Amino acid sequence: MKTLLILNDARYGSERTYNGARLAGSLARQPEAEVRVFLIGDVAAAAHAKQKVPAGFYNLELMLGAVVRHRGVIGVCGSCMDARGIAAEDLVEGSHRSSLDELTQWTTWADKVLVF
Repeated sequence: MKTLLILNDARYGSERTYNGARLAGSLARQPEAEVRVFLIGDVAAAAHAKQKVPAGFYNLELMLGAVVRHRGVIGVCGSCMDARGIAAEDLVEGSHRSSLDELTQWTTWADKVLVF
């Protein structure tokens, strides 16, 4: 099954992004699954490398890394990156600067689209 998860909430302070990343990781571990995650809006900062969070708090950098390690693909909205001063080299390994055009292609590719 081909699944696209679109995350667009703040990276911390709400559990929507956390739960979307959890589901993406769980889906990516399924043998037959193909998972793509698109980060748009404030959540673009979730793909920023070298995050420091309080002890015992979830770390979205690590959670997204787990998706990539299981063959998932992470795209980050380029316009959103620019608005937040995030360069492509600042992104977590395995994620890439993306675009609305790529999100459109991914949406038509997917069997299921989930929005968090």
